[in-house]
Amino acid sequence: MKTIVFIHGMFQNPKSWDKWVEFFSAKGYNCLVPTWPLHEGEPTDLRNNPPEGLGDLHLQTIVDKIEDVITSLDEKPVLIGHSVGGLIVQLLVEKGLADIGVPISSVAPNAMLAFDWGFMKNSALIANPFKGNEPFYMDLQNFHDSFCNTMSMEETEVAYSEYATHDSRNVLRDCMGADGQIDVEMPHAPLLFIAGEKDEIIPAELTKRNSEVYTDEVSITKYKEFTNRGHFICGEPGWEEVADYIYNWLQKHQEYQYQSSVVL
Repeated sequence: MKTIVFIHGMFQNPKSWDKWVEFFSAKGYNCLVPTWPLHEGEPTDLRNNPPEGLGDLHLQTIVDKIEDVITSLDEKPVLIGHSVGGLIVQLLVEKGLADIGVPISSVAPNAMLAFDWGFMKNSALIANPFKGNEPFYMDLQNFHDSFCNTMSMEETEVAYSEYATHDSRNVLRDCMGADGQIDVEMPHAPLLFIAGEKDEIIPAELTKRNSEVYTDEVSITKYKEFTNRGHFICGEPGWEEVADYIYNWLQKHQEYQYQSSVVL
């Protein structure tokens, strides 16, 4: 049974993957969803009582925890990650720890930027250096504007209540620094980059550029954009279409890898 490790991003926790775990478990996958440090529990509780030290959380601490989960497995898993979780997928693929990687609306490595108003506004709000180690407190309006801009406010209220958390500004800052650097010229496991057309946090054009900077001619990279999707692409109505596309792509490439190993 093939294992998928799902990696959540900022302002979320493992609960954001519940429907995906159900979907891929029904397809025969073993699904694991590691929790970022200080993100354990119900989102409502985490919003009402932010864990002590949340603002001091750094990207490398998260990567180390997920790497420990992966290296304890009997074989390399499929990695599926959203937003910062997508960048973590790329970092772990670079280390040779994944069979296949699927970054969804991924924060881009190597300090890649998009000169897009939504991207610049949200990045500046979160990474604001004048806020020090104070956590970024995600409120309903921000969640609607940045995550759920393709949804009604009523739909956003439900999504916010069930899934939204606060988070550490240092995680995004680290993504833009040395800990977010990747050698994009080296051979790598197959990568499928997923983007949302109306994403206000990670514009589709940035995800497309992210996929295109990988230059190894033998390695596989694929870019897929879904229309009328925001940053909440894994939870908004129609998430099943995204999951189904990924499932079919995984099947295709796992079959290819199997046939290649038999030939070898």
